[in-house]
Amino acid sequence: MGTRGIPNQYGGFEQFVEFIAPALVQRGHDVSVYNSSLHPYQGDSWQGVHLIKKFDPENKVGTAGQFIYDLNCILDSRKRNFDIILELGYTSSSIWTFLLPKKTVIVTNMDGLEWKRSKYKKYVQQYLKRAEKWAATSADFLIADSKGIQAYLLEKYNRKSDFIPYGATLFFDADESLLQHHQLEKYNYDMIVARMEPENNIESILDGYHRSGTKKKLIIVGNHNNAFGSYLKSKYEDARIVFMGPVFDLPLLNNLRYFSHLYFHGHSVGGTNPSLLEAMASQALIVAHKNIFNQTVLEKDAFYFSSPDDILELMEKQIIKKDYQQFLDNNNDKIRKYYSWDHITDQIEKCLSTALEHGKN
Repeated sequence: MGTRGIPNQYGGFEQFVEFIAPALVQRGHDVSVYNSSLHPYQGDSWQGVHLIKKFDPENKVGTAGQFIYDLNCILDSRKRNFDIILELGYTSSSIWTFLLPKKTVIVTNMDGLEWKRSKYKKYVQQYLKRAEKWAATSADFLIADSKGIQAYLLEKYNRKSDFIPYGATLFFDADESLLQHHQLEKYNYDMIVARMEPENNIESILDGYHRSGTKKKLIIVGNHNNAFGSYLKSKYEDARIVFMGPVFDLPLLNNLRYFSHLYFHGHSVGGTNPSLLEAMASQALIVAHKNIFNQTVLEKDAFYFSSPDDILELMEKQIIKKDYQQFLDNNNDKIRKYYSWDHITDQIEKCLSTALEHGKN
């Protein structure tokens, strides 16, 4: 519960569910996933997972629609005999916490520090702080997708949590021909994959890039049809900077990452970021925003930036990707050891089984 549904057409939690739910079905569990009525896939099941479609008016009423959709999912869950509910996030659902079924074990993945997102106005940030507290204190068990969030939950709410990050699949089966349609040459372009939001530091990256003398293209994958996206497009009218829009074709996305020269990851709020893990798994040479979330994952196997000047300085260094093969190899090892989907499924299955065994708190 808590996502827009599967197959993934939106973001990180949806990607998580797309892998985990069918994997749990294959292990013999009966799994249901709530899907928004706006989801383009309208089937009743997907890869053995039951899909429960509930009314979502977000296309008509905006953000308020998310609250209504979550309410509809929670009210529906009261009619069913679920052993356990895994809530993904709390932004628009924790206000309805008191309506969750009383006999069902509730496990909540707390996501990142949503109230820190600069796109939100002060009153929204205040609400999100309260929503975080409601979720953190009312769930029977908690999951943190980064060690930074795990430490925060313990310090702030004295709540222990299971550290379970996202997963990724190592990608080596590259097909250079997929670049031709986008007029790209291997290792002769840089890229970003991100939502157009200020806390993803896209403006810092573009500012440094724009001032540099590089002749490489910078492709930006993500929906830019919002106010911030329009602002960036108008501010950085540069033939080298290409706004591609969203790409949900995973093989294409993996190839774009694989053949990129530098991959910029500016995310600064949240836990272990799915797009970062996928970039690591796709042999990308990563330039990441310097913060605890990114550093915990990448360690010493990336370049870091804190300002547009850092980007500019990096672009002037004339980095050659093949010279940093050790970075790529080390990141592959991390995916194998800590972030493979089989490993993540093992952890989720163990967490939910333990929660069910201990029952309601």
